[in-house]
Amino acid sequence: MTKGSNVALPTLSEDVGTVIVSLGWVSPTGEGDADVSVLLLDAGGKVRSDGDFYFYNNPVAPDGSVQLLGKTPTEDGNEDRICFDLTAVPPQVERIVVAASRYGGARFGELENVRVRLADAAGESLLRFAIADVDAVSAIIFGELYRRGEEWKFRAVGQGYDSGLAGLATDFGVDIEDDAAEVEAEAASAVEAVEAADPVSGGGQPEPVAPATTAATLEAVPAPRRPDVAEGEPAKRKAAARPRTAKKKVTLPKATRKSLAENESWREARLFPVSVLKSDRDREMRATSVLLSVMAQVPEFGRRLTAAFGAPSGRTETFTEVSLPHGDTPRRPDGVIRVERAGKLWTALVETKTNGNSLKADQVQAYMDIAARRGYEAVITLSNDVALEGSPLVDVKVDGRRKHKVALWHLSWAEVAHQAQMLIRHEGVGNAAHAWLLQELLHYLQHENSGCHGFQNMGAAWVPVRNGIDDETLCQGDPRALEVVESWERLIRQVCLRMGGELGQKVLPVQRAKRGTDPGTRRALLADQLCLDGRLQAELRIEGTPGVLAVSADLRTGKLRTSVEIPAPDQGYPLTWVKRLVRRLAEAPADLHVETLVESETGGPRGTLERLRPEPADLLPRNTATGITGFRLSLFKGMGSTRGNAESGFIRSVDDAVHRFYTSVVVHLDRPAPRRAAAKESVGAG
Repeated sequence: MTKGSNVALPTLSEDVGTVIVSLGWVSPTGEGDADVSVLLLDAGGKVRSDGDFYFYNNPVAPDGSVQLLGKTPTEDGNEDRICFDLTAVPPQVERIVVAASRYGGARFGELENVRVRLADAAGESLLRFAIADVDAVSAIIFGELYRRGEEWKFRAVGQGYDSGLAGLATDFGVDIEDDAAEVEAEAASAVEAVEAADPVSGGGQPEPVAPATTAATLEAVPAPRRPDVAEGEPAKRKAAARPRTAKKKVTLPKATRKSLAENESWREARLFPVSVLKSDRDREMRATSVLLSVMAQVPEFGRRLTAAFGAPSGRTETFTEVSLPHGDTPRRPDGVIRVERAGKLWTALVETKTNGNSLKADQVQAYMDIAARRGYEAVITLSNDVALEGSPLVDVKVDGRRKHKVALWHLSWAEVAHQAQMLIRHEGVGNAAHAWLLQELLHYLQHENSGCHGFQNMGAAWVPVRNGIDDETLCQGDPRALEVVESWERLIRQVCLRMGGELGQKVLPVQRAKRGTDPGTRRALLADQLCLDGRLQAELRIEGTPGVLAVSADLRTGKLRTSVEIPAPDQGYPLTWVKRLVRRLAEAPADLHVETLVESETGGPRGTLERLRPEPADLLPRNTATGITGFRLSLFKGMGSTRGNAESGFIRSVDDAVHRFYTSVVVHLDRPAPRRAAAKESVGAG
């Protein structure tokens, strides 16, 4: 589409009751990002109330009409997706504005390939609009959905705002105030109240508690002020009456009550027992039943999973072991999900695998055919494999002659665990019973006998590729190298999911490739590079950290390297910089490698933290005229040799290396330096 053009959605697809709008961009540095927002407007072009403003702190409409789904990696960077159930939009709403904003003084001109894409409920892309000339703006209206009679239309807008989200919100009737300090004070009080309360229930397990929020200051994005409060007059606050743009973070209760069990052999009773499972078939049936039952009973969780598949918001029921006719032999999919909205049904068949069992193409093909004949909307495959764009887990044929289209989606057990963690550990759910159900689901998934542990095998090509690199017989173009690269990408995506669930923050893989590069072509280039230098490399962007976390596996030396590059400060003296850096790393491992990055040279001074602690000045170049651009911090550890997820396996070693580097190094970079050394530093710097 071109700027200003519009199109009626029914002319693009028959299935537009629910649509998914994806906003995308590419960061050349891998660190740039933006936040999406949605405003529902009445006939006068204004929001009806603060509740019509949806963003990261208010991501879901109570009626299910709007849901922010978060980011997903693509071959062109990342896309931030929003699900709209147009059948649930209140009749007073005439327009839906879809926008995104940057923060901290950042501008969209620092990003590339800024675009918006709209897909129908089956996931089929219907339109695309690329936005140009975004250099100086910090917020953009990408497009808008609006009513014309009985149908919805989409308009490509591409309008920028120099004043960021605040200016955009003001234009649409949102009165705003900067109350970040007040949010922070309230959050501190809430955390104290949570820690003072009794945090556990019987049995020694933490009692589910709706998380409190803490504030991270967002400078150019003040929160809306209620229009009925005069300036200078204290506002009468309600618990959730107005949006706040300070990003949510939580602190879980630290104390746990001592168990009432007499000894460690007493096992706590669980809702979903795991120890009785004997076969993979038992595990598949139990895992399907456990997951689908929790999805039906915890609407927040069920909606979070199904919205990504184009399902509407509505009453959800789930079923297992349903018999469906298929030729001479009936088929029994592992599960069925049905969502009812305004008298219409959305149905998906579910095929589940556990442990290392792979999806079977003939099974999935049969379910696709059944779904097409019966008018179902989707088939969902669920396994420990992680889906990659451009590399389907199973190949199925779609009969183009059929009018009804069926979408094929994949969900990994790691994604299921991630979504459950995000809800009960960071975002909160509706009540304690829902939180307890999610906690029991997580316990089940993480049990050693569940078979739902996520990606856990580098594949049959792993050992031959390692041997070929050792004896230098692996040649470019070897398909086994491509298999290893794909397995590596799956592993990194799973590491991102696990870290994101633990931290409650966005953790995404960084794809450094030319715009529009085909995923298969990009992986082929990485496979050729693996044959040349014997290294697997990846980068992770963790929200709130000063740099990109890099992971490198050297198959020749058997070493894993985790590192981060942090830029040099804009002001001050180099000696002050290195002293402050060493102080911030007071609790970091002694074997941490620190390297000074300098202009126009391959490398600057370097050393281990143990050696640099007494002499931080050793990080300064001998030539005082040499400019320092930043510092690289690295940890090395031995790499697991086997292809699996055992204690000695490669997958476990990568997971442990990333976790250790983040918890022992990266978390300290944002902490203020201890004040006790300030006086000495001033003297030394002078």
